[in-house]
Amino acid sequence: MIKKLLKFLTSRMVIVAVLILLQMAFVVNLVVYLSSASVYVYSLLELVSAASVIWLVSKNENPSYKLAWVILIMAFPIVGIVFYLMFGDKRMSKGLSRKIEGYYKDILPFVEEQSHKGVGRSLGEEDAFLGRQAAYITRISGAPVFQNTSVQYCELGEVKFRYLLEELQKARHFIFLEYFIIEPGKMFGDVLKILQQKVREGVEVRLMYDDLGSIQTVPPGYDKVLASSGIRVCVFNPFRPHVNSVLNYRDHRKICVIDGNVGFTGGINLADEYINAYQKHGHWKDTAVMLKGEAVWNLTLLFMQLWCFSTGDEFDVERYRPTVEAESDGYVQPFGDSPLDSLNVAENAYMQIINGATNYVYITTPYLILDNEMLGALTLAAQSGVDVRIMTPHVPDKWFVHPVTRSFYLPLIKAGVKIYEYSPGFVHAKMFVADDKVAIVGTTNMDYRSFYLHFECGVAFYFSKVVGAVKQDILDTLQRCELITEKKAGARWYVRLGRALLRIFAPLM
Repeated sequence: MIKKLLKFLTSRMVIVAVLILLQMAFVVNLVVYLSSASVYVYSLLELVSAASVIWLVSKNENPSYKLAWVILIMAFPIVGIVFYLMFGDKRMSKGLSRKIEGYYKDILPFVEEQSHKGVGRSLGEEDAFLGRQAAYITRISGAPVFQNTSVQYCELGEVKFRYLLEELQKARHFIFLEYFIIEPGKMFGDVLKILQQKVREGVEVRLMYDDLGSIQTVPPGYDKVLASSGIRVCVFNPFRPHVNSVLNYRDHRKICVIDGNVGFTGGINLADEYINAYQKHGHWKDTAVMLKGEAVWNLTLLFMQLWCFSTGDEFDVERYRPTVEAESDGYVQPFGDSPLDSLNVAENAYMQIINGATNYVYITTPYLILDNEMLGALTLAAQSGVDVRIMTPHVPDKWFVHPVTRSFYLPLIKAGVKIYEYSPGFVHAKMFVADDKVAIVGTTNMDYRSFYLHFECGVAFYFSKVVGAVKQDILDTLQRCELITEKKAGARWYVRLGRALLRIFAPLM
């Protein structure tokens, strides 16, 4: 017990966090000292805080996010504005803006090339609403819709793991992997053995993982250990003791691309709980999809963009194109979402599905932390007679997030939404399916961090067998869930108070 405590206290995460807290404490103490030493300084800071609130309210930001910061600044006028300047202002530097614009310009020829094939137009002719949804994703994220792609739905991490190992063994030219979490163990150990073997065979292998996501699962310098075997490694946005809002931007994507012809994405990271090799929070319910064919190109471009953004490397893009055309299974549209472009692609795609549904919308999400727009869309759909069902975990992975999720149950249930908690454990799958026509499987949670602060990805399926597979999997899984009634959603006054307080500051978590 003592060894574990010492190991935790001396971990890089704790050391960096302490250094950040010390910086914050220094800045706050300096500001408080100056304000108490001079009435003029105090008055000036009060004016700055008031002006900041007015400026913040006028910003084109999510209302929930603005409300949380306004409350904090008004409650602690001096300290609150310091914290906002450190962590709350998400404006990009001009250099970053130009960098992002450059990447979008680089992929524009590929978007136009696919658009000339008329796949999006064909989808619009079959269903005008879905055609508009696909067009929105294409225009905003630069991710066109494809045919000539076969799909395989993986209803558990164990299923994805099996397919992943099989396809990695077949690699001949390159392997790209991009994950939020990697952790030495059964899953990543088996993957790593294949990667090392492929490097020896002359296959180009690149691995990118998020530093904060993996900070508790890999030792310091693990990237150098991996690189020593010939794998090209990028640690995304290193977690350093610098107080700024850039720390919030994390790479939450899970992408694997093999030879440009096979692609995986979904909720599953490369760690053992995702394949139930051990039960961290009860049984882990997660999902993924495997694509083969032309649509893999979007996943390849997503990987290359973020790799270039992080390392400054350049690719000979033509070398990584798909070389096979698979039999079409409906329309397939992999897409990405970035916190750096102020375009909320994933949430808007979700809301389009909700707003366009006429019969049903089924949703699985580990976190249900809704802004006003999403809450309104869900309640309006249910009140209009659409069968809206949402599955969340019964066993939480974060104690402070689960009460916020449960704080949204009552208004949704009163509107007619059916809420289910997955009794055996934790649901990590992020899925939408509606009307036997459209589904999205990806990495985006229904919370502020995923919608506004993370790099995310997903795949929209139109008239594909994945739509039916997702629906059936959700219906089967609901048999192992507890339906949350209005009575069960209620709680004692102090629990409701705690949830309400947490909910106010949920956008800042």
